Formats: sequence, C-alpha cells, structure tokens
Amino acid sequence: MSRNKSDEIVLILTFLLLVSNLFWLMSPKRVTKCNTTSRDKKNVQIFLLAGQSNMSGRGGISRKVVGGNVTEVWDGFVPQECKPNRKIIRFNVAQKWEEAHEPLNYGIDCLASCGLGPGMAFANEILKKDTNFGVIGLVPCARGGTGLYRWIRGSYAYDDLIKRAKFALKDGGKIRGLLWYHGEGDIRTNIGSSSYKTKFERFVRDLRSDLNAPNLPILLAVLPYPKKPFEGPYIEVVRAAQLGINISNVIKFDAEGLEIGSDGIHLTTPAQIKLGHMFAHAFFSLSNFTSFSFYKFFPSNIFS
Repeated sequence: MSRNKSDEIVLILTFLLLVSNLFWLMSPKRVTKCNTTSRDKKNVQIFLLAGQSNMSGRGGISRKVVGGNVTEVWDGFVPQECKPNRKIIRFNVAQKWEEAHEPLNYGIDCLASCGLGPGMAFANEILKKDTNFGVIGLVPCARGGTGLYRWIRGSYAYDDLIKRAKFALKDGGKIRGLLWYHGEGDIRTNIGSSSYKTKFERFVRDLRSDLNAPNLPILLAVLPYPKKPFEGPYIEVVRAAQLGINISNVIKFDAEGLEIGSDGIHLTTPAQIKLGHMFAHAFFSLSNFTSFSFYKFFPSNIFS
C-alpha cells in the first residue's frame, strides 16, 4: 500500500472518530442536567485540572482486540469515591457547566481513551472534609502525550487552558487552584528533562499573569518511577526538577508508591483514587503554609 493511500485511511479514520465523539457528547443519554442554581454558579469554587494522560484519566483502561485491531477500552467501573455529587459540576467541551461524572476528561482529550482520573476523588474528598465548602467546579484541561513545551504560552494546550479557565468564570466563581500531574513524556528525552524546571517556572508565571491571579495555588504531583515496559531514562532529572521547584503557593507531594498498571506508566483505578485524595490533602495544607512547601504523605494520613 502506498504512503499516500495510508495517509488517506488515517485521515478518514480520524474524521470518523471525531464524528463519533461528537454524537456521543450530544446524545440525549449523555446530557446530564446541571441542577446548580445561578447563585451557586456565582460562588462556585473552581479547580483547573491539567497535565498529561494520568490527569486525563487512564484508570480502568485495558487493551482489547476488536475486528482484528487493538483498541483501548474503559471498563466503566466507578468506585464510590468517584460517584457524582450534586455539589460537583464539570465544565464540558461545549463550555457549559454540567453534573460532573466519569470519565471527567472525555471530549477534552477526545482522540485518546479516557478512563478514571483523580478529579472526582479529589472533589468528593474536599466535600467530605469540609461540608460547607460549597459547589466545586472542575475544569478538565489535560492532554495526553503533551511534553511541557506544549504548555508554554502560545501553544495549543496552554492557550486552551487559559480560554477554558476564563470561560468558566463568566458566570462568576473563583479559581481556587490548579492540579498538575505531568512529566511522563519529558522523562524520555534529554531536552525535555533538562529544561523541565525552567519551563515549569515559566508556565506558573504566565498562568498566574494571564489569569490575573498572582497567588494562584498550584498542586504539583511529583512523578513516580515508571516500570517496564515503559522506558524513562531521564526520570531522575524530571523528579529532581519537580522537587526543586521553589515558588510561592506551589504545593508539592511525591506520588511515588502509587500503583502503576501493566503498561508501566499509567495509574490504576485505586491509585487514581489515592492521587485524588493526595491532591485534596495538599490543598488543605495551604492554610498551614505561607510559602512553597513539600507536603509529605504517609499511608496513615492519606485517608485520615
């Protein structure tokens, strides 16, 4: 088969996938009415979710052979910690608030399989710890396979994050923080890993400037070590860069120890739940810190 013919087939398949995603998003069964009142929306506590595929959500994803082709499918299992809650809403791909549900990132990263991520576990844990916290608005913006260079001002992932954040504020509310899980792509290259710290500091500076939020909290998960068959020769460089971030209101915690699936890089469903809880505890730790901090988690305080 000629290269041109192969390119045509790829384009056709990509188009069909896009169309199927649009129909899925617009299906009456997929429309979930947002019962949040206008008053609630004006007071919504907004969190931005950004990074790569583990933030998009890969919990419950497995590979299956369909029609002779290998495809990735989500098992559809939603644990209790990730169930919908009337006080949790999601800013969808159509820039509308709706009841939040798994898979949280679907439609945002619609050319990649989406499974369970940390967002719903995070929001439910916040409400469990503080019943008076109010309505939580989750704004998923993660994109799988994006090196940090894709999150620099002027790049698509970064610009879309800023656009979605500003649109989410049009009815009111306040951005309370950004959850960041990233680095899986940059551990594979010398260029990406060696410039990670500089690029991330630039990302935080530009983000806060563009959102007019100079003290915006950033919750940073330090990447865990991958396992075979995933190759990450520069994991130590990226981890050192993340651990070395020294910026006000950047709260770091080490995700090392979370269970990784058979592909060697993506977190399992139980690990995503723990990650969500770790993000929640990192957020609550903000009241105890006035500058940057490294929040150390132990098994005893992840669920305390």
